[in-house]
Amino acid sequence: MEEKFIAAWEANRAAAAGRGIRMRPLDLKGAKRILSGTRLSDGFRELADCGQLKLSLEALAVDRRFTGLFTDDEANEALSRLLEAGYRF
Repeated sequence: MEEKFIAAWEANRAAAAGRGIRMRPLDLKGAKRILSGTRLSDGFRELADCGQLKLSLEALAVDRRFTGLFTDDEANEALSRLLEAGYRF
């Protein structure tokens, strides 16, 4: 499942790059670190501004394909960030 998460992140990075938004490569450990802190993922605000939060790390963290990779706290943090930014599921 971790490999599929990394592949999905890379696909999202490529799609964001096509919109001029740069996001760093991440492994699962890095993703968990971001979701455990107060720092937003790379490009989050830019993705929100262009209505593309579906490409964010936070959106992947709450995607049912990957929920088993994240703790409840990490998933809840991702969900909170998305909802605060106006993300529509």
